Amino acid sequence: MSPDVVSLAIEDGIAVVTISNPPVNVISAAVRAGLNETLTGLAARADVRAVVLAAEGSTFCSGADIGEFSGPPREAEYRDLFRRLEQLAVPLVVALHGTVLGGGLELSLACHYRIAAADARLGLPELTLGIIPGAGGTQRMPRLIGLEQTLELLFAGRPVDARRALELGFVDRIAEGSLREAAVAYARSLVQAGSGPRRTCDRTVDPQSATPQIIERLTAQARRQFAHRVAPLSAIEAVSASLRLPFEAGLLLEEQIANRSKETIEAKAQIHVFFAERETRKIPGLTASAPRTIRHAAIIGAGTMGSGIAISFANAGIGVTLLDVSAEAVGRGRQTIADVYASMVKRARISEQDRDRRVALISGSTDYEALRDADVVVEAVFEKMELKKRIFARVDQLAKAGAILATNTSTLDINEIAAATARPQDVIGLHFFSPAHVMPLLEVVRADATSLATIGAAMDLAKLLRKTPVLARVCYGFIGNRMMEGYAREAQRMVLEGATPRQIDSALENFGMAMGILAVFDMAGIDVGVNVHKSNAEKYPPDPTYYQADIALHAAGRLGQKNGRGYYKYLPGDRTRHDDPDAIAILRAQATRLGVPQSEHTEAEILERCLYPLLNEGLRILEEGVALRAGDIDVVWTSGYGFPRYRGGPMFYADTIGLSALHAGMLKYRERFGPMHWEPAPLLARLVREGRTLAEWSREHLAQPR
Repeated sequence: MSPDVVSLAIEDGIAVVTISNPPVNVISAAVRAGLNETLTGLAARADVRAVVLAAEGSTFCSGADIGEFSGPPREAEYRDLFRRLEQLAVPLVVALHGTVLGGGLELSLACHYRIAAADARLGLPELTLGIIPGAGGTQRMPRLIGLEQTLELLFAGRPVDARRALELGFVDRIAEGSLREAAVAYARSLVQAGSGPRRTCDRTVDPQSATPQIIERLTAQARRQFAHRVAPLSAIEAVSASLRLPFEAGLLLEEQIANRSKETIEAKAQIHVFFAERETRKIPGLTASAPRTIRHAAIIGAGTMGSGIAISFANAGIGVTLLDVSAEAVGRGRQTIADVYASMVKRARISEQDRDRRVALISGSTDYEALRDADVVVEAVFEKMELKKRIFARVDQLAKAGAILATNTSTLDINEIAAATARPQDVIGLHFFSPAHVMPLLEVVRADATSLATIGAAMDLAKLLRKTPVLARVCYGFIGNRMMEGYAREAQRMVLEGATPRQIDSALENFGMAMGILAVFDMAGIDVGVNVHKSNAEKYPPDPTYYQADIALHAAGRLGQKNGRGYYKYLPGDRTRHDDPDAIAILRAQATRLGVPQSEHTEAEILERCLYPLLNEGLRILEEGVALRAGDIDVVWTSGYGFPRYRGGPMFYADTIGLSALHAGMLKYRERFGPMHWEPAPLLARLVREGRTLAEWSREHLAQPR
């Protein structure tokens, strides 16, 4: 047996098999070997009348070992192991707690009876990685809950709670008190009742859950919900086989489809992002140390962003003081917070008790003295350098020694902000994304003097807040907003050239962006973009024809969704975009004033002109050391800017289309428009000359802190 990962204890005829593979009990090769060895030992014992399978730690098996995906197929190993579990001659009860996902849930389906802790979360999230369940999930789950419910569970991608799993039928009981004791008692009751094994493989799929009409509806849903992706359609193929094929034949087909899905770009892209998100916390030069205790936070600025940041802290159980210049401003912020929590209760995201606990953690003040005890201070006021410097000078006088002094600026020079204090080593950028309590991304921006201890504390804080942190260096716009400039610039230029806003946004959304960039401008407020560009005019190339679409619409009083008129028209209380001839007329008039030639735009050109500058700027950012890794850039854009995960992020996508194609495209548009905006990044040109991919370069050149 493998005592380090699988152990066995016999309790009055009940064998308790326990998996211990911290931190999340991944079903690794060692776990599989330990289970197989244990099963061999159990087969030789006559004193075992039932078996309980459990796991130590905070969770049951969280899934298969994703690290094995790049190696030879392992499905046969899982299939053989799960068959041995299913064919046990005595009742097998599995005790489920924590997050029971993917291969962990598939393992439980091969057991005879399932009991779950009340707070367990169970699901099959494989489609979020561009693959399908490959360890029997597509064949066993439909036999328990039907084809329709199985596919809906797969399409959702999110785990369900134990109560819902019980309602669906793939959990038999919810434990009260100790899960292990309840599981042993359940097994003992089965023995006393004379209940034998109840094998999922022997069941059949309810044909009423798999009518042609249901399959047709779910196929249409998959095409709509997962445009440009094949894994959901592959899931339908595999799950449908459970109705028409014998169980073993269905498992073999599932294996074929699962292995095929792993070879797709969408799977490789999403697995790349999965690992990239975990790599972002690895900072060269940063050694492990005891996490800094964060008991209280102070947020300066009670606007939309400040209120959202306050909610993020309260959601993490951290007390928050929300500061602003007036009681009215603080009151508006607290009302915003109350409205957010009311919405969460209404949508059953949290209970009323949870809401009350979180709201009680947030206080308001107009007195900076209130931040004296704060372990972290986050400034979230308007993007005005002088204002931020005054605030940091005041915070410097009051904040306790060792407090993290953070600015939420999205563009401004944090070195200049830090210079307003006597402790620049404690100053760092924490760039939250709106809405701050929802968006997972947190750009952590190190200034020149920021200490490694402060960086480490910021990364630990991100974990507390359940954010995905990405470390960046100071430059205008950092990673995400700096790359946004070329992307947005070309969209605005093309609507002056005659493309309609709908053409631009449809092309981007068909590519997979969460929202077209012009619709984003309308949502954020056209005035916001105009103010940023006017305030930072010296940061942009001297081209009088760029960023002029926003300026024309703003001059006409069109602010976007906030007043119902922007690139599109919006009806009261409705965010649906409606094409607006008035907006197009304003854009045409601006083009005439600026002498912008008119042209036709194909979808291919729209994508190239928006995406190529984005990718090119990412390569500049890498070469300059603003970002540590290509994967960090991909995380920024998939977590904060709506870039499709199934395309892997901008840098992964650059390798997908080929750096030579990107380089040729930049040269094509340089020939057409000149070098001001279309000069290939030096790193791009070099890699093309050397015939190397960005992935190869990244493996060799992890940027070191300068």
